[in-house]
Amino acid sequence: MLSGRKSFINEFLFRWFVSSLGLFIAAGILGGSVNFQSSFTVIVIAGLILASLNTIIKPVVILLSLPILIFSFGLFMIVINGLMVLLASKLYDELQVTNFFAAMLAGMVIGMVNYLVVTVVDKN
Repeated sequence: MLSGRKSFINEFLFRWFVSSLGLFIAAGILGGSVNFQSSFTVIVIAGLILASLNTIIKPVVILLSLPILIFSFGLFMIVINGLMVLLASKLYDELQVTNFFAAMLAGMVIGMVNYLVVTVVDKN
């Protein structure tokens, strides 16, 4: 039982790291559309909030939007990822996302960073 909890904690810490890294890269790519005020602390806290949202709320949103996801061949996930980024920015004022389109782009960047990091980690 302890190893299951340790695994969950490790997975959550990994999500937190990837979310923070993805937000940092998205802010660099998108310029002023995603702003963390050049503060490492803001990126870390925003990454924690985003990882928490992705762990708790995102599965429920996916389940509720399953018909749209099937109909759109999964492309609606871009909208869901954008909603999670936008919600994180609403919950934490120091992370500023200008609009929903910027949030969707940031969600796509975070998704790509997640894919790349998981690919590199799984190869080792």
